[in-house]
Amino acid sequence: MVWAQYIVVLMRCPYCGSTDNRVIDSRFVSADNSIRRRRICNSCKRRFTTYEKVYTIEITVIKRSGIREPFDKNKVLNGILKACEKRPISRERMEEIADKIEKKLIAQNKKEVTSKKIGEMVMNELFKLDPVAYIRFASVYNNFDSPDEFRKVALLIKKGRKNA
Repeated sequence: MVWAQYIVVLMRCPYCGSTDNRVIDSRFVSADNSIRRRRICNSCKRRFTTYEKVYTIEITVIKRSGIREPFDKNKVLNGILKACEKRPISRERMEEIADKIEKKLIAQNKKEVTSKKIGEMVMNELFKLDPVAYIRFASVYNNFDSPDEFRKVALLIKKGRKNA
């Protein structure tokens, strides 16, 4: 995911140089992901067009293997969807969790995050949401290879502990 950095700039009229103007029409330009604004100068009454583009910085995920790749909220959502499959959890709730994780990552204001940190964030949210979904996700994330590991996590959930 990307976060935006906003810079406030006063628009000067290209005809008289005044900064006293107003927007009369705005349209999104999908070709270059910008906003086209029609403005009118309150001093000379002439119209002009400006284009605003949002500059973004990508969050890079450092995987366990050391590979770096751009953060993709859809990957987080897919993991949540698999963990919650056939559980009484709405798609909207799963998307809210993915959005919440993305917002937390953006709020940290870091350019890089480990996949481990993302996995822990997902497990934390699933723990609060549904014990079965939590165990499913934890089993894949922690690479369970025996029934004893499932049993141990189930007992921790049953006792109400969070550190599984």
